Amino acid sequence: MSSPDPLDPSSGSGPIGSDPDAGSRGIVRDGLAVGLATGAYGVSFGAVGVASGLSELQTCALSLLMFTGASQFALVGVVAAGGSPVSGAMTALLLGTRNTLYGLRLAPLLDWRGWRRVAAAHLVIDESTAMSVSRDSRAAARLGFLSTGLAVFVLWNAATLAGALAGRALGDPRTYGLDAAVGAAFLALLWPRLRDHRNRAIGLVAATVALVLVPATPAGVPVLAAGGVALLGGLLSRSPDPTEVPGPDDVAGGHP
Repeated sequence: MSSPDPLDPSSGSGPIGSDPDAGSRGIVRDGLAVGLATGAYGVSFGAVGVASGLSELQTCALSLLMFTGASQFALVGVVAAGGSPVSGAMTALLLGTRNTLYGLRLAPLLDWRGWRRVAAAHLVIDESTAMSVSRDSRAAARLGFLSTGLAVFVLWNAATLAGALAGRALGDPRTYGLDAAVGAAFLALLWPRLRDHRNRAIGLVAATVALVLVPATPAGVPVLAAGGVALLGGLLSRSPDPTEVPGPDDVAGGHP
């Protein structure tokens, strides 16, 4: 008798497996709904990318290869401000460190090996993590992860292309005030995270550091320094749990 395919979400292999068919339609439906809501925001990134000076190809490549919305907006924000691509990449890397923590939690839960784990790593985002860790079986967790991750990936990239083409058709973004879209979009991502006093205090300190450095450092460095301050503040103000992941109510605006 052949063993079940470990990549097949319907395979309930593993200690968490129970009823592999329970709620599968609902899981897929939820994943597609999250994909539609999150993917649509890719239009904004496409338009912001070309407004920052990137080509349509470069903008789409970021969504295809980086695939983490907050980091993508951070990178184009640094570039739009005149910073170097290296500074932008470092800022994006700081924001993307949370995905490493998600991966630590998901690896034993999904229990994929070899190339399957490598492929799944590209889909580790806020939404796919939240839609998998809340399941009561390995089969359901895999299905939630794949349905959400693939839905967001496909729709995010399609929307990025549409936004990039639309942004290019508008011509010079400064004519319409779209050069301010980068900062506005990133602020929209940040604002929901400032709901408690601790985050507001860390944000205020990080912003102060950035403002102090603006006159004395090259473009991009203040953003990178502010990101470092925010990361350090988060680590010092709490005891981090490497298995902590967002709940279903925390995914809005998270991936993107």
